[in-house]
Amino acid sequence: MTNIKTLLVKVPAITLFFWIIKVLSTTVGETLADYLNSNLGLGDNGTITVMTVVLIVLLTAQLLLRTYVPGVYWATIVAVSTVGTLITDSMHNNFGWQNWQLTILFGVILIAVFAIWWAQEKTLSIKTITTRKRESFYWIAVLATFAMGTAGGDIFLDDLGFPLLESTFIFLGVIAIIAGLWRTEVLGSVFGFWSIYILTRPLGASFGDYLSLGKDEAPDALGLGAQNVTLVFLGLIVALVVYLSVSKRDVIDSE
Repeated sequence: MTNIKTLLVKVPAITLFFWIIKVLSTTVGETLADYLNSNLGLGDNGTITVMTVVLIVLLTAQLLLRTYVPGVYWATIVAVSTVGTLITDSMHNNFGWQNWQLTILFGVILIAVFAIWWAQEKTLSIKTITTRKRESFYWIAVLATFAMGTAGGDIFLDDLGFPLLESTFIFLGVIAIIAGLWRTEVLGSVFGFWSIYILTRPLGASFGDYLSLGKDEAPDALGLGAQNVTLVFLGLIVALVVYLSVSKRDVIDSE
């Protein structure tokens, strides 16, 4: 008889593949939002509307599944990344919120989600996401991390004027330090995981902007274009997801 608990493990194991696809997804979230907004002319409101509908459809499918399906999970992550970017950008550009204010706002929301999650479930470990209630907390937290990471990254990129490539290496360095502390058990696994999860958002955004923006937008950018970067990175995500779907290398053993 199939173990019901195993069927309800809805997230991937934290492997190198996880972090590679996560960074690729955050980059796509940045470039796809730019492409839909500017290249297709949807504007802020049109882009938010389209991507919110896409997110609702994908998230509904993800929540209805009884087991982890890489294609659905990572498609949902890409959609969450894009919507998180759009929410932060809209609040900044259209409603006058400063990046530091948005970072604090979504940081507080994230802490509140974790507090409620812990109070009701007594665990924040993603290895224990074996019910839809815990999964719901997980996805709310994920959306908050993308929004928070977008605002935090924009502090470096826009407010402080750090060059894109320099910002990329700064975020990469901080992630490496946290990963080292996590690996040596100086930091707990929950804190280490979510800290890196947040930081991969500005890492992916700065790298995506470095690849896609024109010289008129950022002097140190390569100017490859949002459409080209989005298509290439989506292709890489699809290739890795197909591999993981076949190999099952990122399936959590819950027994």
